[in-house]
Amino acid sequence: MKSILAATAAVLIGAAAFAPAQADAAIRAEVVIAHKAPPAPLREAVPAARRGYDWVPGYWDWNGRRHVWVAGHFERVRPGYAYQRPEWRHDRQGWQLDRGGWRHVERVAARRDRDGDGVPNRFDDRPRNPYRH
Repeated sequence: MKSILAATAAVLIGAAAFAPAQADAAIRAEVVIAHKAPPAPLREAVPAARRGYDWVPGYWDWNGRRHVWVAGHFERVRPGYAYQRPEWRHDRQGWQLDRGGWRHVERVAARRDRDGDGVPNRFDDRPRNPYRH
């Protein structure tokens, strides 16, 4: 009986240890909306390049009450992926933060030029038609 209780306690303690990590992942997955525009980016000294790493510049994050600067850092290169830096966009709801991160190269290219005609979507009158701009 003691061994069953000990095993149950071990499982519960192990599950409790992973709960904060799961909650943190859920927070990162949700949309971040701020009603104040982010300040201008801070200037950072970019360190010398490191083999196998890309420099990711800093950005303004939102902590629920105010903007908080997240310093730039190195990210290990992932073959077949491109790092999309976080960026703020303004719409009817307010300022939305796309946290960026590693995206598959094909998906990144598709987001920038959906129809593959060489004209980026933001300048393309018809981004789904490769024959008309």
